[in-house]
Amino acid sequence: MTVTALDDPLAGLAPITLDDLVEVAALQTRVDRKYLVPLDAVTSLLVALPGGTQALEIDGRRVFAYESVYFDTPDLLAYRLAARRRRHRFKVRTRSYLDSAQCWLEVKTRGARGATVKDRVPHPLDDRHSLAQGRGFVAGVLAGQGVRTLGDRPLYPTLVTRYLRTTLFLPETASRVTVDVDLAWDDGGMPLRLGGLAVVETKTGSTASSADRLLWAAGHRPVRISKYATGLAALRPDLPASPWRRTLTRHLLPHSTAVAPSGATTA
Repeated sequence: MTVTALDDPLAGLAPITLDDLVEVAALQTRVDRKYLVPLDAVTSLLVALPGGTQALEIDGRRVFAYESVYFDTPDLLAYRLAARRRRHRFKVRTRSYLDSAQCWLEVKTRGARGATVKDRVPHPLDDRHSLAQGRGFVAGVLAGQGVRTLGDRPLYPTLVTRYLRTTLFLPETASRVTVDVDLAWDDGGMPLRLGGLAVVETKTGSTASSADRLLWAAGHRPVRISKYATGLAALRPDLPASPWRRTLTRHLLPHSTAVAPSGATTA
């Protein structure tokens, strides 16, 4: 899907600025529901959203390029905790907004009743592959959330994801919806690109949003997918992947294509 293909169904939505979105729907503690939606169904979803839905707009753009660098221990502690569905699992990444040259260091943990808790601080864009300036922040967040499994273990860049994202605001539930397309994973070997599907994520409080209800009515159900863990499992079939096996075999692998570093597609 191209940027233009996303822009067309977004054109009729009112804009919302980043500052306003953060003010009304920061949702650093939230319930996430993720869906894998065929690209040709994304347009139908966008045009069916209720009146008042707004699209994040910055400098006239509504589709933005993202890059995330995920950090883990040499024995992939964060991945293995997620694979075993441990209560005190965590995720550490830098997230770069490439269009605005901004970068944040983020730590995601699990809060009460399975809610996602995200803490973040600004991070130098040029150092997005390093935690040299942010390890103290990571340690402080994990300690505050009761995550003691990491200890003094080093964290290294393990996986890079890149994709295009649109963010929507739904006023009736003060919730957000993100639509990610052209998702690619790169662990330093043969990159993998997800074609034919968009990752649609709703970020709400305790109440499901109108986007969730539209997706359910169209036959789409939440799936277990993590851009880090599911992507790494797709790239490394030897890793334990029980929580995402169904997603991998039914959705991701049939739609994924290996991409050579030069950009040439391999058979």
